[in-house]
Amino acid sequence: MGACDETRPYRLGVGIILVNRTGQVFAGQRIDTDQPAWQMPQGGIEEGEDPRAAAFRELREETGTDKAEIIAETAEWVTYDLPAAVSRTIWGGRYRGQKQKWYVMRFTGTDADITLEDVEMPEFSAWRWMTLEALPAHVVAFKRDLYHHIIAELGAAVQAVAL
Repeated sequence: MGACDETRPYRLGVGIILVNRTGQVFAGQRIDTDQPAWQMPQGGIEEGEDPRAAAFRELREETGTDKAEIIAETAEWVTYDLPAAVSRTIWGGRYRGQKQKWYVMRFTGTDADITLEDVEMPEFSAWRWMTLEALPAHVVAFKRDLYHHIIAELGAAVQAVAL
């Protein structure tokens, strides 16, 4: 089975662009790699769960806070394929990648509300604010096209947060 095995479905998920008052976005360093691999919060949708509810749940599970409000979302679901080696091991090899709905969320808390160490199953070892445009250079290669798509579609909504 490879990443282009069309018989496997995409795993449904959500992604969150958490934007602070200065228009920068949350980026977390993945805990499961020693390589620089930053990303925005994201995760799967549970059976029967509303995507918006999943976005708030994932935000809380990965950052320790849900102090945010949704201000925009992708018009359609977006997908990415996993590399072949990864797709055979992650999620029991059942999925070829993810099909996600992405949300821009205005962060309504303070930096002290983000507590990576207080989450049940940490996914990030560190975090920082960065510009949305800088983020693709810091993510794993197979997610770069996805991030460029998200920036093109939701970049104006991100900029509007700081206005």
